[in-house]
Amino acid sequence: MTEEELQQLVETTSWEFFGKPFVHQALFNTRLRTTGGRYHLKDHHLDFNPKMAVRNYETFVAIIKHELCHYHLHLENKGYRHKDTDFKELLTKTGGLRYAPDVQVKRRFHVYKCQHCQMSITRQKRMNTQRFVCGKCGGKLLYERTYTENKANES
Repeated sequence: MTEEELQQLVETTSWEFFGKPFVHQALFNTRLRTTGGRYHLKDHHLDFNPKMAVRNYETFVAIIKHELCHYHLHLENKGYRHKDTDFKELLTKTGGLRYAPDVQVKRRFHVYKCQHCQMSITRQKRMNTQRFVCGKCGGKLLYERTYTENKANES
């Protein structure tokens, strides 16, 4: 989905479910990791996680509805925060998602082994084996292997 298609989708969703126009900008933000989208209070534009757009169309539209609830309520000077009653009522009325679904993330792990005590050390970041030694016995470390693991982000 391109940003022009995203803008069009947000505008049509706003008219269809809220009966009001969306006159600001909707963009993809690749830096979003665990959230589906974000509403900016100062300039009223919306950011969306591009990983959510490729998952499921209905889920992504529900995320758009969630962000549009923030947008329209803030512009009407009503309760736009998650804890406010106005927000909760409008969200259930329009069918938006309360929480973003988990995104699968690949995590890479590096395994080192001590030459002296045979202790195995697993780390997410690589380390310099010339500089660091085993924390248990002070022996020399050898790089053993790398493996990846799919894990959902914790919110």
